[in-house]
Amino acid sequence: MKSRSQESPQAMQRVRVGVTGLASVVLLIGVAAAVWSSASREAPVTAVGASNSAVVANITSPIDATGDAAAVETEPLAELGAAPSTASTEEVNAADIERALNIYDEAVPPAPPPR
Repeated sequence: MKSRSQESPQAMQRVRVGVTGLASVVLLIGVAAAVWSSASREAPVTAVGASNSAVVANITSPIDATGDAAAVETEPLAELGAAPSTASTEEVNAADIERALNIYDEAVPPAPPPR
């Protein structure tokens, strides 16, 4: 067993390192919070001649240029082609689907068994 006089300098050194590390983390968090808050208080940068985003955000209307509310596309992602449309204009015939699946099954040979 070590004597108390030999453990004391090592223990004090460990405590000093721990407290220094803790203080540096707290200081770093404080500086980051100050920078973050000053950045969020700044006015947004706008280009010369750009439209006012607060005004443009309020100019949404469900009526198109012709005045017909039914002609307006209600799915902007489908309009852009980023997602399929949920509105279907064609009729679904179960017999046609079954026939197409059967043709596919006949055309595709079965996979070989694993070796």
